[in-house]
Amino acid sequence: MSMYFENDPNIKSIQKKVSIHINDLILPMYTDNGVFSKDKLDYGTRLLLNNLPLSNMKGNVLDLGCGYGPVGIYLSKKTNCQIDMVDINERAINLTKKNIELNKVNNTFVFTSNIYEDIKNKYNYIITNPPIRAGKEVVRKFLLGAKEYLLDKGELWFVMRKDHGVKSMMKELEPIFTTEIIEKDKGFYIIRCVKNNQ
Repeated sequence: MSMYFENDPNIKSIQKKVSIHINDLILPMYTDNGVFSKDKLDYGTRLLLNNLPLSNMKGNVLDLGCGYGPVGIYLSKKTNCQIDMVDINERAINLTKKNIELNKVNNTFVFTSNIYEDIKNKYNYIITNPPIRAGKEVVRKFLLGAKEYLLDKGELWFVMRKDHGVKSMMKELEPIFTTEIIEKDKGFYIIRCVKNNQ
């Protein structure tokens, strides 16, 4: 079975338009088969967005595994950051480009990348809801790999469920990041990791 974290052009396309409500914003979004949470904003991503330090965020942000674009587009509306949005899924990338145009945001750059493969920049923030169904090794690359793409004191923010191994993942991250649980709700953990100076 094909999944949203793969690049499978054979999944039948049934594009539709939904409204994503995030706090005081209503964002119209095109979604489709073969992308993550196509009908609505998933609870984990919503919790992550609700806990980001929007008023303090400056510099550049990587929305890693952007799907059809709700995280990056929300951040582009709420901050003055420059936002790069990447995904392995070409359909997700094409939807993100349409959604950027639909929502009239211009501080974003969208491109295809298999995790960090095609990323050349370093960031103040990396924001991700890693694809748990892709398996632990993929999730580890998303999270542990962030070290090489963050500026000093840069921050990785992610959401993960307790029953998906968030505590063991935090133990792996602790040697290279200062880690902190920001929020716990309905089994979801919001984690902030600050890159240690090496």
